[in-house]
This record gives sequence, C-alpha cells and structure tokens, in this order.
Amino acid sequence: MSEKAALIGAGAMGGAIGMRLLETGNSLTVFDLDAEKVSALVENGATAGASAAEAAAQADFVVTSLNSPKIVEIAVFGENGVSSGARPGTLIIDMSSIDPDATKALAAKAADAGLRWVDSPLSGGAPKALIGELTLMAGGAEADVKDAHRVLKHVSSNYTHMGPVGAGQTTKLINQVLCGLGFLAVAEATQLALDAGVDAQKIPTALKGGRADSAILQEYMPRFVDKDYRRTGRIDNMVKDLNGAQDLARRTHTAMPLTALCAEVHRMLTSAGLGGEDQAALMEFFKGPDKEQFQ
Repeated sequence: MSEKAALIGAGAMGGAIGMRLLETGNSLTVFDLDAEKVSALVENGATAGASAAEAAAQADFVVTSLNSPKIVEIAVFGENGVSSGARPGTLIIDMSSIDPDATKALAAKAADAGLRWVDSPLSGGAPKALIGELTLMAGGAEADVKDAHRVLKHVSSNYTHMGPVGAGQTTKLINQVLCGLGFLAVAEATQLALDAGVDAQKIPTALKGGRADSAILQEYMPRFVDKDYRRTGRIDNMVKDLNGAQDLARRTHTAMPLTALCAEVHRMLTSAGLGGEDQAALMEFFKGPDKEQFQ
C-alpha cells in the first residue's frame, strides 16, 4: 500500500531514504534548504515543498533526517515548521541520531501540538537504505511504533521496538559505541597486517565465520588496505555520537575507557581536517615515519 509521507532533510542519508520510499511506490513530498538535494528526489517522482509546513500538510507521516536536536527543533517547531502545517495526529518519525533526553523533550512538545512522535535512528547507512535493509531501533508508544512501520518497512529489514520515546536513540548510541570501536580495531589490525607483511586482503576471508568476524571486518578491511575513502559516512558524525554516548555514560555513572580513547582518535582526525571523510580515513591515524629506519 502506498503511503503519503513527507521528508524533511534530504542529505546523504535522508536522500537515500527518500529514494527508497519513491522506488517502493510511496507518495513523497520533500523539503530541504539545499534545493539541489530536493531536485534529485523530484527528478525521481517526489514533490518539492516550499517549506517544512507545506511538505507536511498532506502527509500522514513526516520523516526527519537531520544532524542535531536544534536543527530538528527548528524544522518541526520553527517558523513554517512541520507543526504549523501538519494535521492533528500526524506521526513524526525522527530518523536523526540525537540525544535521548532531547528526543523526550521534542516528543513532549509535539504531543502538546497534537502530533505523535517516534524516534527511529538507524544503522546501515545510505547503501542499506537504498536496498531496504536498514536496521532500525524505535522508541515510542506501541501503537505509534507499529503505525510507523507502515512506512519504515520499505527501508528496513530489522525493526525493533526498544521502549518508550528516547529508547531508540539510546540504542543508537550503544550501536555507535560498538561501531566506533569496531572501525578503530579493524583499522589498527589492518596496519599491523600491512607492517608484518601479511596479505591483509585475505584476512576477511580467512576469519569469516570465526569470533573475530564482523560486518565491519568484511566491508572495511579491504577498504583500509586500498585507502578507499569514498564517503558513506563521516568521521565528525561519529564524534557527535560518541560525545552523546559519553554524555549518557556520565549521567549513568558508567565507566567507558575504550570509548573515551576511540572518541579522542576521532576528534584528532577531525581537528586534522578529516571530519568530513569516511571512517575508512581512520588509516590516516596510523601514518608515521618510515618504519624501515627502525629496523
């Protein structure tokens, strides 16, 4: 069944979500401050909204994919925002990765405006969105999470209701801790293999099915070896998420020494001007003097 959805935020991730919704036969109105990003979806059947309010006006579902709580708040509650155009009872599905406490505050504000809210951050990135295989972790009332699946089933293969509003965002932070540590571990192991003269391209096959195997190992070790830095994510976005995990850890008094180290490495790369690069650019952290001089 075709759903009537609005998309607010058509960046790399939002654009992929929008493309998949169009390909699976849904009606989509899109708004983004970047007209070029909107045009890419319009060329594939979407309708451009002049504002977030206009995009939301005829939609049953409003999907937001934005970079920070403040931007989400402006897009939904600011001038010509979603709340000023959406019909009462419209379900907002926030697929941004933001702080759980900020999510709870935004959901409460939406309820006051007669709108429903589900936080449904994701794992898998734009490549998985385009083929409908995202992993989604949802927070919200049970009925709302079930209703959101009418749209989200088109972009996901794994959709789990984690609890009330904010639970999805908390789960995403846990996901990012595991991913951040995984990327760094595989990058470090790749450099060791290269320095030791082992064919690192063979390692993912050699370890497949063993305890060290992972999706990150299989996808990223070959990319680390080849210095394949094509962008499917951003290092500075990982910094944002690891910052969020550390903020949560402080509130829960949870010791996270490995996360702290991982966050510092990502911050160093961001300070070096690599924040906009893919996680594959973690290999730049292992650059140093010619090791032959020490042999």
